[in-house]
Formats: sequence, C-alpha cells, structure tokens
Amino acid sequence: MNRTAEIILRWGLAFTFFYAAIAGLLNPNDWIGYLPGFLTATFPAGLVLAVFSVYEIILAVLLFAGRKLRWASLLSALTFAGIVISNIGILEITFRDVGLMMAALALYELVKNNKNTKAEEEL
Repeated sequence: MNRTAEIILRWGLAFTFFYAAIAGLLNPNDWIGYLPGFLTATFPAGLVLAVFSVYEIILAVLLFAGRKLRWASLLSALTFAGIVISNIGILEITFRDVGLMMAALALYELVKNNKNTKAEEEL
C-alpha cells in the first residue's frame, strides 16, 4: 500500500470535514440552507447542524489519526453522497463533493485489506 497516498487522502478529507464543522458551528446561518428539508421539517435546523458538525469532527479526528479507517472512509463517502443527493438542485456548488466522495472511496480501497487496519478494527 502507498502510505503517502493514504496520508494525503486522510488529511485532505479530515481538513474538509473539520473546516465544514467549525464553520457550521461558528456561522450556522450560512450552512442551514444546505440541510435536507426532511430533517429540518422534523427537528430544529440548529440542532441538526450541531449534531452533523459533531459527526464531521469525529470523522475528521478518525481520519487524521488513522483510526478505524475502513469505517471512516466508507462513512465519508456516504456522507458526501448524501450531501450531493440532498442538494442535487445546486450541483454548481456540490460538484466538488463528488470528487471528495471519490477520494473517500479511493482511501477505502487503499485501506480495506491493510492488516494494521484489521487489527485496529478489533480494538
């Protein structure tokens, strides 16, 4: 496995999640409009954004630290897919998330058979 490529993908994805989470917590009004309508119709938008921001921080920490990489990379890909699907009407903004989803899938492919990753999963 190419360790350098893995680190680049991990840290790039981690930065993306960390930045979005912090920006969402500091400037929620800038981000609430991107939340899926079915969630904001059921729960207060501020709560949804706060919970999602915490989730993003957890993903960022796992990716940066190299822990639970199979799960973190797969959840990252699913998260970006969900962002694109729930915001399909603004693809001029979310098109970048398609590339990030592919980067997360590439990371998953790099780590899925890594013996160290398997040992981590047992912890």
